[in-house]
Amino acid sequence: MDEFGYTQTLDRSIGKFASFAAGVSYISILTGVFQLFYFGFSMAGPAYAWSWPIVFVGQLMVALCFAELAGRYPVAGSVYNWAKRLASGTSSWLAGWLLMLSSIMALGSVALALQITLPQLWSGFQFVGDGTGPFDFAMNGVVLATIMITISTLINAFGVKLMTRINSIGVFVELIAAVLLILALGWHVVRGPEVFFDTAGFGEGHDLGFFGVFLIGAMASGYVMYGFDTASSLGEETKDPKRTAPKAILRAVTASFLLGGLILLFGILAAPDLTDPKVGSADGGLQHIVLSVLGGPFGKAFLVCIVVAVVVCTLAVHAAAIRMMFAMARDNNLPFSRQLSKVDPVRRTPTVAAIVIGVLAVVPLLINVMQPAIFTILSSISIVLIYLSYLLVTVPLLRKRFQRKWPIRDAEGSEAGFSMGKWGLPVNILAVLWGGAMTLNLIWPRQEIYNSVPPFEWYLQWGGVIFVAAVTVGGALLYRLKIRHQTGVLAEHAAAVAAHPSSGPAGEAAHQPAQGAEPSRSPASPDLVDEAVKVP
Repeated sequence: MDEFGYTQTLDRSIGKFASFAAGVSYISILTGVFQLFYFGFSMAGPAYAWSWPIVFVGQLMVALCFAELAGRYPVAGSVYNWAKRLASGTSSWLAGWLLMLSSIMALGSVALALQITLPQLWSGFQFVGDGTGPFDFAMNGVVLATIMITISTLINAFGVKLMTRINSIGVFVELIAAVLLILALGWHVVRGPEVFFDTAGFGEGHDLGFFGVFLIGAMASGYVMYGFDTASSLGEETKDPKRTAPKAILRAVTASFLLGGLILLFGILAAPDLTDPKVGSADGGLQHIVLSVLGGPFGKAFLVCIVVAVVVCTLAVHAAAIRMMFAMARDNNLPFSRQLSKVDPVRRTPTVAAIVIGVLAVVPLLINVMQPAIFTILSSISIVLIYLSYLLVTVPLLRKRFQRKWPIRDAEGSEAGFSMGKWGLPVNILAVLWGGAMTLNLIWPRQEIYNSVPPFEWYLQWGGVIFVAAVTVGGALLYRLKIRHQTGVLAEHAAAVAAHPSSGPAGEAAHQPAQGAEPSRSPASPDLVDEAVKVP
């Protein structure tokens, strides 16, 4: 940690499988595929499944870029710390700010997935009404999600060892369940793959035809394959992170693509009746197909595994959000930084950040408690924010490549854990193009996503654009007017010895000075020094 200007305060106890499990559980195929299958299917029918490999290819380009960065900087708050070494203070702060907000909203939307599964498992989990009222679904979802977030807060506050132990067990169950589910659905296939080449009337009457509804349905796949950077965000708590984190990132996104894609494929091919309205409704979806195909006991056993997946996904999202808040706070880049960066001396985990994230995650749920379309609205906004934060890393990384300042030259003690070599530039270009296109697609103010149920108001349809613009512009102003004047590593988190003044042309060891301490007069690398990043 001295190399990055910090002292080791977190518990370094995560092994290779636990690191892989962190990335897999954040992506969580059983959570994401089952949560929004109904939405993708209702928009574009069986052919929406083509969005799965398209999203995978795009996100793999991003994951490869992140793997390179994780091999250099396996530090808490991965995206924030990467951007800090690639871009200006404002854009790097925004990268962390947007990812932190997206993780908070994603925490709520992931926990909401319990509403899609638990009442189908047992009607007693429908605490509010009987499920037929206009607000029963959303209100009960908020109740279940709040309970889940409370449990997650307690586990994450207790320490990383407990969290990763539960997470690893849950991921093992999820992977085994996914394989068994694929085999079971494959055994019950009732139609051929030609169904994926038939638009089945979807898109008729839409301005862009089937392509228009396909772009909307693609959100269901886009919602699943992100968060793989979590493996690196836990880098300060991982053994041999420069080699472990890059492999965990790539393995997590690839395993999720293969298993999730096969579940989609065989789920659609095994569905007894694709015209059944329950297949495209929030209280049915893929869960309804599994129950219909496999019958009561076996179907419900798989739904229990989906609940396990939702639980560990919630833990992983929460853990990633905590590390982002901690990373920004120890740089004194958030209000109340000293409190938010406090590490429990016994459990060696940011307990205060864990509690604050848990409380903040409930707020969007309460605001949308009377909104029947709560799933799609929260999911859409959280994905837009995370794609924007990813762009704030891949764009400056591409600029460094064009300037021939990346990959940086190896310096003593600073060996890279992963490199794309000559493929780095084309992959990086594709990552930027993909991220920009997907962000525009997701933020597009469509009524089907942001205002799908009455009352139909312009400000509801444009709610996603308004919210994203507000938090981006508001965050930039907060940083420019206040935060940047106080930024600097807090004394209790600063490295005991000065980092190497310059590690290659990108200034790998460039960091902020300890809060309240005079920076040394070591020569700085001009590529990295800006108003927020100084060489100690």
